[in-house]
Amino acid sequence: MTKMLSGEELGEFLTGAVPGSLIEIQGDSVVLKPEFIAMSCQSLKDDTEFAMNYLVSITCVDYLECFEMIYHITSISRNHSTVLRTRIFSRDEPQLPSVVGVWRGADFQEREIWDLMGIRFQGHPNLKRILTWEGFDGHPLQKTHLGG
Repeated sequence: MTKMLSGEELGEFLTGAVPGSLIEIQGDSVVLKPEFIAMSCQSLKDDTEFAMNYLVSITCVDYLECFEMIYHITSISRNHSTVLRTRIFSRDEPQLPSVVGVWRGADFQEREIWDLMGIRFQGHPNLKRILTWEGFDGHPLQKTHLGG
């Protein structure tokens, strides 16, 4: 069975590896400043103790006051997992650094989130719609698009 890392373990590591990135610890996860998400992911992948070499999923939740991005990541060699979160408070031009450079598996997941939620991933090599067509107006899963 895969072990869930504690938020304290994760927070302690990230405070040293990526200073200024941590906002808070929430149980088995941490909340990071959005501008530090890619650097934090890279640090967790590169560190031999964490070795987070597998991106399980990226999810986006629209809470109206913010978008919350949730990253489920795993170390296959170390048999442990964790959850990273970040929040984007801008609704006009929501953006976040891409993690495609860390895990190629983020490619389609970021494209889907861009298409449906409108989060622009800075540095993504091919950020275009994946489920709707290129002329589609808006992003259909945004709560403001759905009428709240």
